[in-house]
Amino acid sequence: MKTTWEKAQQFETSWWGNCTSTYAEETKQLLYAEKMGLDAAYVEGKYPVYNLRGKSILDIGGGPLSILLSCTYFTEAWVVDPGVYPDWVKARYEQKGISFVNIKGEDIPENARFDEVWIYNTLQHVDSPEKVIENARRVGKLIRLFEWIEIPTNVGHPHYLTNNSLSNWLGRFGAQEYLQERECYGMSFYGVFDYAE
Repeated sequence: MKTTWEKAQQFETSWWGNCTSTYAEETKQLLYAEKMGLDAAYVEGKYPVYNLRGKSILDIGGGPLSILLSCTYFTEAWVVDPGVYPDWVKARYEQKGISFVNIKGEDIPENARFDEVWIYNTLQHVDSPEKVIENARRVGKLIRLFEWIEIPTNVGHPHYLTNNSLSNWLGRFGAQEYLQERECYGMSFYGVFDYAE
């Protein structure tokens, strides 16, 4: 018998399919990135491009379409995601110099260290949102986060997230905003959370 998390992963894999029809998700990511404090630029006719200025980045739950694919000048980049995707997805990450680590966000290695951890549209899908944030705080100096909140649960989204739960796990308050633009509709929670001090 499948666990709730396994059913959610099966749903997510089915939703992505062959990972080729991604325009709507890429459109949403423009807004996620903006709300997470990332500045998009046009570079040689390409958009969006995010200059990471030599930082190391861990994207938890980046799936087959991490924002890291649109980034330049990073020293190290990992996408941690337990999903099952076509082989070309991993090959594309490798071509970009990004490590695709096929594990749960709850299982990030103890010795991992990054300048920044990114989490966006992920925590409804995981086994334990609290554990994922605990890991992010342990391995990262700074967390950039965007999540949908107050969304009813279903087979693919087993967790009901709130402003209070996210603020408690982060130990910081984020912004809360109802969005109605760029394929994004609903109540959101986002922010840039600095743990370097």
